[in-house]
Amino acid sequence: MIAADLILVGGGLANTLIALRLADKQPSLRVLILEQASAIGGNHTWSFHGTDLTPRQNDWVKPLVQYGWDCYEVRFPKLQRTLPGTYFSTTSERLDAVARERLSGRIRTGVHVVELQPDHVVLADGSRLAGRAVIDGRGAKINPHLDVRFQKFVGQVVQLQKPHGLTAPIIMDATLPQHDGYRFLYTLPFDEHTLLIEDTRYSDSPDIAPVAYENAINRYAEDQGWSISSVLRKENGVLPVILGGDIQAFWDATPPIPRAGLQAGLFHPATGYSLANAVRLADQLAELHDWSAGSVYRLTRETSERLWGRTGFYRVLNRMLFLAADSHDRRRVLERFYGLSSGLIARFYAGNNTLLDKLRILSGKPPVKLTRAYSAVFSYKPATSPASLRTHP
Repeated sequence: MIAADLILVGGGLANTLIALRLADKQPSLRVLILEQASAIGGNHTWSFHGTDLTPRQNDWVKPLVQYGWDCYEVRFPKLQRTLPGTYFSTTSERLDAVARERLSGRIRTGVHVVELQPDHVVLADGSRLAGRAVIDGRGAKINPHLDVRFQKFVGQVVQLQKPHGLTAPIIMDATLPQHDGYRFLYTLPFDEHTLLIEDTRYSDSPDIAPVAYENAINRYAEDQGWSISSVLRKENGVLPVILGGDIQAFWDATPPIPRAGLQAGLFHPATGYSLANAVRLADQLAELHDWSAGSVYRLTRETSERLWGRTGFYRVLNRMLFLAADSHDRRRVLERFYGLSSGLIARFYAGNNTLLDKLRILSGKPPVKLTRAYSAVFSYKPATSPASLRTHP
């Protein structure tokens, strides 16, 4: 007996967006989310720029948006700048609340999947659930066909004794001492007394020392004149930063099971942001009428491969950052980039820079040695990463 037309394994951002979009566009389709934890979405905050999505996409994602601002700041030793443009955030709590309201009867939590096939899953209790198709959205896993570095972070949502005075997010404060790669603090003002503060590193290693990061967050708050009265929530994660690889081998290395989110390589190669690509995949699936496993697999794989083909430039930039720049010089690379036009920067986040943009990014005297920059671009050979990923689902 078929339990559902589409079984979504993993109740993270990508699969939940798929289920929500299908509920709107194909309400008669039987969709089932299986999540191992007790709630949808884990313990995360996701952000995106308004220009990352089309107006129509912004409209249907709007119920998930918990916080929004009309500009954001960046801070470097020689550059402090406020950039125009809407910036939005949502949290796991909001994702879970919206999903439970709109997907009543389509979510099963506390379920552990021990075997996953294109048209069925087997649960820890031995039961078998059949579907016309299954999508695996359980987060990124290490794959020997991708050359990976890491964006790792620890964050705390804190309550302050007095108002913080921020009117916009600080998406990069890189005025701090640099170590373990390129380091910056990321701050979102949720209300006048509540902040999310994250210590983030672009690093060659995925290893995190949570206590050290939390101590650094506390010191940063003190330096800003913010007195923390309580910590409301903690989160941490490691996002992949892709230098290169073989996308076809990436897909061929596992059985032909449809994938979503980080599992499918659907994220911005340089920033790790995944919400916009999750929205695009949900939109494409909402137009699908053949729900056989083979049809869904082809759509998810082709979407991943097209994104890979469109984003090669950003992998080149990642190689410039990680292979051409020494760890302590990476901040200068980013400081130069954030001095460029606001439109170019917005298109960078959206992953749709023009040829002129790309020439502008690469023009001038780079803050790295030319010989190393040339080698990173033209003599690069993909290497595998032996480290494992602990990432947003």
